[in-house]
Amino acid sequence: MLALRLTRTAHLAVHLRRLLVAVASAGTGFLLLCALGYALSHPDTPGAAALRLAWCAAPLAAAVQLAVAVARTDPGTRPRSGLSAIGLGPGRLMAVSATTTALSAVLGSVAALFLFLHLRGDLTGGPPSGRVAADALAVGQSLPAPAVLTLLVLVPVLASAAVAHTLRPRDPRPATATAPRGYGRFGAYGWGKARETFGAYGRFGSRTATVAIAAGSGTTGAIAAGSGTTGAIAAGSRAAGAARVGAGGTLQTQASDPRPPAPTDGTAEAPATPQTLDPQPEPTPAPTPHSPNTTALPWGIAVLAAGLTVETYTGNASAAPTPGTAPSAGVLVGWALTALGLALAGPGLTHLCGRLLQAARPGALRLLAGRVLMEESHRIGRPLGVVAAVAAAAYVAATVYDGDGPAFGPLATLGALLVAGCTVATLLTAAVAAKHARADTTDALLRLGAPPSTLRGAAAVRAAALLALFGPLALIVAVLAALPLDH
Repeated sequence: MLALRLTRTAHLAVHLRRLLVAVASAGTGFLLLCALGYALSHPDTPGAAALRLAWCAAPLAAAVQLAVAVARTDPGTRPRSGLSAIGLGPGRLMAVSATTTALSAVLGSVAALFLFLHLRGDLTGGPPSGRVAADALAVGQSLPAPAVLTLLVLVPVLASAAVAHTLRPRDPRPATATAPRGYGRFGAYGWGKARETFGAYGRFGSRTATVAIAAGSGTTGAIAAGSGTTGAIAAGSRAAGAARVGAGGTLQTQASDPRPPAPTDGTAEAPATPQTLDPQPEPTPAPTPHSPNTTALPWGIAVLAAGLTVETYTGNASAAPTPGTAPSAGVLVGWALTALGLALAGPGLTHLCGRLLQAARPGALRLLAGRVLMEESHRIGRPLGVVAAVAAAAYVAATVYDGDGPAFGPLATLGALLVAGCTVATLLTAAVAAKHARADTTDALLRLGAPPSTLRGAAAVRAAALLALFGPLALIVAVLAALPLDH
């Protein structure tokens, strides 16, 4: 019910993004049903039917990616202060977001089922309509209900699972870089900066000090540590010292006032001086780890090279696709690896683009554009890599499926439009989310006197830099992938 209320009270832009998820789910579900209809119409060619079903993985992955991007920008499920007190913590909000995504995807799957049955003529009782009726609609045959239900729930289940995994509550405790994580003394999480060696517990001054501070004005207290070390501390409105435990278990006493008040009984008292019991060297600070946006760049390049290798090998081993057939499974695996490699390398390439913008004595415009690209690389890097992969695939399709090549049927056109539309919509959604994330910084710059033309110029510089980097990259990948297929 909470998911339905949030869906009903959302803004128009949020409804439009959810409608995009429903449209993507409808298109993907229709393609899956058409693959089932082809398998029912051609029972003697199970390999071709399985290949058609496998090629539906591309629009399925694009629809799931769009659903995740829309869920991350949903303001209704964003954690706010005070919601945990009424039971709406991060885990509950994650469940609400996954439920909302599932509702949008289910709506699209139902629309796909009605469209498929309408084209078959089951709803109107008339003859089938459309160019895909002969091969993909299985006219005159009964549809197996379990298979139809399984194919239609793929998009809602995968989309909601991906949203739940992306928005899951994470442990805020950072990992220590100096020692491996584990369970320390008394079940403590992680190791400390300085671990105790064997026998350290029995050394002088290593046990926990027993502190007794008498509160009041003008009273004194005693701190007993180890085997009788005593320091006088004046407590009250003007405390003379404080006790603290430093790194490695050392007890230190410091005087907060170098001139404590004289005692009232007339006896002389030595001024409190800083004392350190069982001193140990300070640990060396851990080196700053590498940016998480650049660590996956070598892996992305390696996966991209593997994908191009698979495409080259399978393209040279097989002939070009004939009219009415889909490319081979090896080409599908190669393109999947290529898209995965570009998606993994996207954040690192975006971060590198931001660094290059700030090279060679940058001005205010290039410095601002580069810093924003470095900050937003984790948001827009992967969608940019996927868009580059889709652009490369479009170039290959235009090269192979030319006037003398195989026919580019209506289902292939629908699949291409779904993949291209979902990837572009995902990139635009990520860009809008990044703009909203830096809204406070933009307002601060405007309050400091930065002209709006400078901000618009920085946005234009960022777009030009990304196009100059990812454009040639997509072209090179496309040319290398089209070489073995164009023969």
